[in-house]
Amino acid sequence: MKQLYSATAIALCIGSSAFAEGKLNLYVWSESIAPELIEKFSQENDVEVSVDGYTSNEDLLTKLQAGASGYDIAAPSQHFLRIMIDEGLIQNFGANKLAAYDAIDERWRNQWWDETQEYSIPVAYGTAGFAINTNEYDGPTDSLKYFFEPDSELSGKIAMLSYPDEVVGAAQLYLGVPFCSENPDEMKRVLDLLMAQKEHVAAYSSDNIAGRLSSGEVTAHFWWDGEVVKAKAGGAPVDYAMTKEGIVGWIDSLVIPNGAPNRENAIKFIEFMSTPENATTQMNFYAHSSPVKVIESEMKYTAENAPALFPDVPVEMSRTCSPAAQDLVTRVWTQLLQ
Repeated sequence: MKQLYSATAIALCIGSSAFAEGKLNLYVWSESIAPELIEKFSQENDVEVSVDGYTSNEDLLTKLQAGASGYDIAAPSQHFLRIMIDEGLIQNFGANKLAAYDAIDERWRNQWWDETQEYSIPVAYGTAGFAINTNEYDGPTDSLKYFFEPDSELSGKIAMLSYPDEVVGAAQLYLGVPFCSENPDEMKRVLDLLMAQKEHVAAYSSDNIAGRLSSGEVTAHFWWDGEVVKAKAGGAPVDYAMTKEGIVGWIDSLVIPNGAPNRENAIKFIEFMSTPENATTQMNFYAHSSPVKVIESEMKYTAENAPALFPDVPVEMSRTCSPAAQDLVTRVWTQLLQ
């Protein structure tokens, strides 16, 4: 769904178009960019900004593979970023020559998803795991066992995401199956686990997770750390499970698709988002951790009030799988949802 941010931003788009230096078309995770930053960038650069949102990496990849998207910025997660580089879907815009590169925390520079850091600048990172409604459940949450092999208290009150990516990853962590396994026997164990869990699952959905969990419609839901943090800050009775087997990690980066009609404005936006001031605003809005430097004294979420953003258990980053491994994941999910 097309999103235009705030009345002021809309006025800028309409009233200044004759004088604007150009446009900027974003295709990013839905509701992921702080509206005030969209407005601020538009004002400072006299640029008309439009935003489209997606809810899965698969949707983004399909759009870029189709070509001629008309978008100037996208924000894939690391394992899909690697695919986009390998398939020649995004531009080498010399990211490692920008001021934004110097702002990246060193642990996130030149990683396997963009070894030379020429194609991307990270914008947010976090994890995916299980959240619970604390009004409905006060049992243990320190193992994935309680969610994949639930007892009667959680039976029928669990919800999963609608796509396999992080869910299969969590199942692999629980079973000790390596990410991107090409072993059919190992993936059969994953399928068997998920099939046995299915009778206890109320929904496979990535929509309205906050409402479903907060209302008590379900007691446990696969979710993202930042969404739990925001919901909890808003008074929802939710918490994020720190499971000893680990949780699935992700990092999203800003990239420029091939054929971007407004490349220079895209680079300006990437630089803009990477300043400490704006990165702090973005983290405070999105409630996911920032891979670029922020102003710590202005952070809304800290280890004390948002421990979900600072996990004390292993974090395993989703990997870019071989076609054979990805085919096994697809088969598992297809059979599960039949």
